[in-house]
Amino acid sequence: MRKSIYTLLLICACVSTYAQDAPKQPDLQTTDSRFFDPTKKETKHEDYTFGVAYRFEVGYIQNYQHSLHKNYPDMFLHGGRLGVTFDFLLPLHFSMQTGILVDVAYGANSQHWRSQDAPSVQQEYLRHRVLEAELTIPIRAYYTVPLWKQLNMFFFTGPQFSIGLTEYDFMQEHLSEGTQAWVEEQGYHTSGYDRLADKELHRINVQWGVGGGFEWDVFRLQAGYQFGLNNMVRKKVVDNQHMWQWGWFVTFCYKFK
Repeated sequence: MRKSIYTLLLICACVSTYAQDAPKQPDLQTTDSRFFDPTKKETKHEDYTFGVAYRFEVGYIQNYQHSLHKNYPDMFLHGGRLGVTFDFLLPLHFSMQTGILVDVAYGANSQHWRSQDAPSVQQEYLRHRVLEAELTIPIRAYYTVPLWKQLNMFFFTGPQFSIGLTEYDFMQEHLSEGTQAWVEEQGYHTSGYDRLADKELHRINVQWGVGGGFEWDVFRLQAGYQFGLNNMVRKKVVDNQHMWQWGWFVTFCYKFK
């Protein structure tokens, strides 16, 4: 009996010594951070802080002049935009933007009049070719949605103030002598002139815009639509003359670091 007890104690001592000398195996429930874990979600690094971002902006614009009572023909003007903007960065992915943009656009359309010399035979017309140049000052609120790595999506809204530099109408008249005299009696021009210099239109056009786009690192592609808010007709031939200018744009922006 005593020999059996000694034998059992010797076996326990040998097992204990082997367990201490054997290499320790890793816990099967513990993950190794050196390997990819598909269940782990990586958070996008965000660097939105207080500050100012400077951007160069260039792109395409299309303005639409809509009129009543044919004081001016409805017209689409196509052109370009060039300028700089300043973004004031705010918390929670918000920012405010302003800047100075130069817009230049050109459009053409005809204005038809019934012939005063042969009213039952034909209609005559004035050909309007308008060159428009203006300074645009946007005041927009931006909200940015981080998507993936350096890719962001954003939305904006806010007013825009356009200051007219010129609105020159290169007119070509195709009128008979009697029709031309009648048109001029109504207070309309029949030869080229600047609508702004003649104080026929207001220089200030107030618009409200909405839009959005995508941003990758320092590059931004955006588009928006501007709704005209004020009647641009200053010198009215009749009391209820109106003309509004709406428009849309697509621009490319580059942020200086």
